Amino acid sequence: MTFRTFALEKTVVHAAAGPAQGAAAGLGDLPSWRLEDLYPSATSDAFRSDMKKAEADSIAFEAKWKGKLAAAAEKAGNDGIGAAVKEFEALEDIMGRIASFAGLTYFSDTSKPENGKLYGDVQSKLTDMSAHLLFFSLELNRIDDAVIDAALTNDSLAAHYKPWLLDLRKDKPYQLDDKLEQLFLEKSMTGPAAFNRLFDETMASLTFTIDGETMPLEVALNLLQDPSTEVRKKAAMALAETFRANIRTFTLITNTLAKDKEISDRWRGFEDIADSRHLANRVEREVVDALAEAVKTAYPRLSHRYYAMKAKWLGMEQMDFWDRNAPLPETPNALISWNEAKDTVLSAYHAFDPEMAAIARRFFDDSWIDAPVRPGKAPGAFAHPTVPSAHPYVLVNYMGKPRDVMTLAHELGHGVHQVLAGEQGALMASTPLTLAETASVFGEMLTFRALLDQTKDKRERKAMLAQKVEDMINTVVRQIAFYEFERKLHTARKEGELTAEDIGNLWISVQAESLGPAIRISEGYETYWAYIPHFIHSPFYVYAYAFGDCLVNSLYAVYQNAEKGFQAKYFELLKAGGTKHHSELLAPFGLDATDPSFWAQGLSMIEGLIDELEALDKA
Repeated sequence: MTFRTFALEKTVVHAAAGPAQGAAAGLGDLPSWRLEDLYPSATSDAFRSDMKKAEADSIAFEAKWKGKLAAAAEKAGNDGIGAAVKEFEALEDIMGRIASFAGLTYFSDTSKPENGKLYGDVQSKLTDMSAHLLFFSLELNRIDDAVIDAALTNDSLAAHYKPWLLDLRKDKPYQLDDKLEQLFLEKSMTGPAAFNRLFDETMASLTFTIDGETMPLEVALNLLQDPSTEVRKKAAMALAETFRANIRTFTLITNTLAKDKEISDRWRGFEDIADSRHLANRVEREVVDALAEAVKTAYPRLSHRYYAMKAKWLGMEQMDFWDRNAPLPETPNALISWNEAKDTVLSAYHAFDPEMAAIARRFFDDSWIDAPVRPGKAPGAFAHPTVPSAHPYVLVNYMGKPRDVMTLAHELGHGVHQVLAGEQGALMASTPLTLAETASVFGEMLTFRALLDQTKDKRERKAMLAQKVEDMINTVVRQIAFYEFERKLHTARKEGELTAEDIGNLWISVQAESLGPAIRISEGYETYWAYIPHFIHSPFYVYAYAFGDCLVNSLYAVYQNAEKGFQAKYFELLKAGGTKHHSELLAPFGLDATDPSFWAQGLSMIEGLIDELEALDKA
């Protein structure tokens, strides 16, 4: 996922501290990333030089190629269409490096005005540069298919970019004319991008007061996993109180962005409210519909059943919503140091394949990770690929919980994927979101299985299994519920502006359906939709988590039964980046996402873990 998108149910906040925080908490020295690998600073000669070069090169590119691509498609070599794409890719790389530096600097600490100014100024300048490049994809897609096919045969450089050129043509039915596309692009800075930034900065400024102590969002959310019911309740009420105090702002942002999307979809001719996301993900609507239906049908067998079991373990007839992620009595309370977490993940990766561990180790050795919790820092986790000429970065907020270890494994899975896919270059390295979650969830699964195999104590095993089931429910059931919430919200918004109460009612309806009768949803929870960044930054993104989790469950089953050769095929999947459709990538493993049984197989693994928990409980 990019720096605009954050991990499960976490929002965007930011800051500036150092390893002392981690050391004080007994976690060891927590690393901060070295953004100097991109640029020494925003005032450095290298940064300023690249800004000038990107601007000059984008203007020169337009002058050289605009209106001439149809003729270039009938040539080869330096005058051919392949040469034009290569120049465009070089621009994408340098502009991506600039954007990554500004974005990661901003998300490291949004409390600094100079970071916000850098981020805003860079976005504005890159938008201006992009206006000079906008013609390229539009003009390419106006060339006849037969001419493009001939170019792919006669021009070896064009043939290299064949996956990108053919993939680009999938956008053709939804393109507008050049002037309208330019208007959409330039107005985005004062439209959706502005409201995204308003959300980020509003969320970054929020504080939550619990027992007289003021804290940022990440710390308050973490208290929902506290062993004490009273602490969890106080945290839940403090969260609700602050969300409620800011609900008008979040309601305005949500209404505005939903309307903006409806306008864009209508002009472009998308039929369904989620079709633009499906197109971006290069996945068919029917496949996503089948996934969503399979998960909803499985609610009683998964979340409803598990939460009923958990309520019994906690000695409750019904859990309150703040008890959903409460630790079991069997859960160890000891904090896991940073070095333990590092060794755990790298060991699990090494057992699968030494190359995977070697790539992941570079994130630690070369300061590609930012780990401390700091006021103002993003409270979630993400891996940002930057550009192939540089390297990815990982952000986590490490507090020593077992879930933090799994989050580290998840984001390093993304990081490994991004390193391997970088071989495809700036245009073809990016992976659709549905497949982008494959490596991250697979990394989690490897780490979980390694830890489970080492655990012989029955109570510890139960705690580990329960936590994994909860994570899977959060990844599959909860994310599909989020997807259904978005569908309801965007559908209702077409009929007029929604009040905070309207949105809260939609939120409660899908939550009640997915969580089941074992969870009591009381006053306060109707505001919790407000802090989830995916709804703002990437509408309908959330089903990618469920897609990835079910896919990995099926993939892991193949791995367990494979005698040899799985690792090589898996690395080929990661190295492909965005050059292949999901059907091509899954075929070597005998998997097919269009087959309804595919999703049933993935969900059955979660059900199997619940069965194992039930058996442990009876033993």
